[in-house]
Amino acid sequence: MTSAGAYQAPHVPVLVNDVVAALQLHGGETVVDGTFGAGGYTRAVLQAGAGRVIGFDRDPDAIDEGGSLVPDPRLTLVNENFSQMDRVLAERGIGLVDGIALDIGVSSMQIDRAERGFSFQGDGPLDMRMSKSGMTAAEFLNSAEEADIARVLRDYGEEPRARAIARAIVAARPVERTAELAAIVRRAAGFRPGQKSDPATRTFQAIRIHLNAELEELEQGLEAAERALKPGGRLAVVTFHSLEDRIVKRFFRERSGGTPAGSRHRPVLVDPNEPTFERVAKPVSPTERELAANPRARSARLRSAVRTSAPARNSVSAGGMQ
Repeated sequence: MTSAGAYQAPHVPVLVNDVVAALQLHGGETVVDGTFGAGGYTRAVLQAGAGRVIGFDRDPDAIDEGGSLVPDPRLTLVNENFSQMDRVLAERGIGLVDGIALDIGVSSMQIDRAERGFSFQGDGPLDMRMSKSGMTAAEFLNSAEEADIARVLRDYGEEPRARAIARAIVAARPVERTAELAAIVRRAAGFRPGQKSDPATRTFQAIRIHLNAELEELEQGLEAAERALKPGGRLAVVTFHSLEDRIVKRFFRERSGGTPAGSRHRPVLVDPNEPTFERVAKPVSPTERELAANPRARSARLRSAVRTSAPARNSVSAGGMQ
């Protein structure tokens, strides 16, 4: 049985064939799907022969409906952030795993439900909470200082008109609905119908990332994956914008022994740690055929690597947005 708001829209997982290929499944392996969502990756991994999948999602709706979306006895669902995967696996007596897949950002089932407030495509309450707990987007926008709102829009949305949009939001308070916020942003940004991109997209992205601490979760999740993978285990990460991709790129570079080129002003730093990842693959982007079938995939990028036998490092930030 699914709830009255159960997810019914067709879900097209992004770069799913490439993710399965990166996981290099041979049959019977244990895989973590750190971002279960509507179960797209999990379904493909099970079809590819995985012996067991542990699906994580902080969204209780995804967990409540997951059993009907992917009715398979090999699936275990956990209502927890993927940054906690190593702890949860240990508590459940599950050893190191063979593969981990992460699909960073908002899920299709969250975007497609207007009542969750993630999208301005349909009017709904300004919520945007992935876990359905904590501060809502409306509470943040109606209480934060103008400077703080501008900082969020600039840092997490890379919005060039952050100050003007923040000023317009404060002047219009209280703001309670997604359609209200989108209209405010468009006016402040000078949006005209027919323009290629809607400036509200950057604002919604920024607020969502801030409320859900998504970049911090990604950094901690990569470290948790390093601890949870067995030697030879594979990590595949799909990102959707430059802030996320930068973190993953830097993590793999640092953990595989790569260092930035030096100069006479900044000598090369020698990393004393053994590489914890190897065989870092070139990033993969969607093909034109996939983009035609799934326009949401247009900014997706897959990065993957293989775990070495070196001990996991202590929790060290992957470098934020540098």
